[in-house]
Amino acid sequence: MCLICERLAPQSQHSLFRRYTESMSTPFDRLKQACSAEWRAYCEHEFVKQLGAGTLPLESFQHYLKQDYLFLVHFGRAWGLAVYKSRDIVQLRQSLDSLKAIIDLELDLHIKYCAEWGISEDELMNLQESRATLAYTRYVLEAGNRGDILDLHVALAPCIVGYAEIGDWLVKQRFTVRSGNPYGSWMDMYTSKEFQHAAQAEVDWINTQMQDISERRFDELARIFSEATRLEADFWEMGLQRQ
Repeated sequence: MCLICERLAPQSQHSLFRRYTESMSTPFDRLKQACSAEWRAYCEHEFVKQLGAGTLPLESFQHYLKQDYLFLVHFGRAWGLAVYKSRDIVQLRQSLDSLKAIIDLELDLHIKYCAEWGISEDELMNLQESRATLAYTRYVLEAGNRGDILDLHVALAPCIVGYAEIGDWLVKQRFTVRSGNPYGSWMDMYTSKEFQHAAQAEVDWINTQMQDISERRFDELARIFSEATRLEADFWEMGLQRQ
């Protein structure tokens, strides 16, 4: 859901999940394992499969893009909350950079991308939020308001990290069509080195922050991650059903 990562990505030379698939013992892997069914339902949703195959109805993709614009607005609000929740100057600068990238860069890029699909800026400015958009965005903001900056990052991780994993998964599937696929540019976006590196940076940050936490604290974060993952799957379903 975001191109923000192109500005924030470290220059890692490793693929997104290589180090973690080799050793399934990191805190982030434990989060995914704690909601493995929800994670698979999200990453391998029918919307994703049809997009990869190039058979997704145009109207479904357009509806998704419109609601994704509204999501980005609230994504910016979430990074504004992260600025407030930051506990030191490093976190403060990171959160501020993310906020500025969303507001100053990402929203304009999304508006231009929508225009390529016949969606005008005026239409985006007058959209009504779907129930799935309302539920997901308000949950993320509530998780951040209720908790600390780690709670907020964990609530956002299914978006940032999930899209990278989905892109990586799609290009490995036999049903995926790359040549002539109308949604090829979308796949290119999330399989790009910039986005993959940025997703890796988010995984690294979460792993560092979750070191030595108690099992009770892990359970709290796992519930947040599970709910956010389920709401991401609902976002796909919203696009597929155009509701």
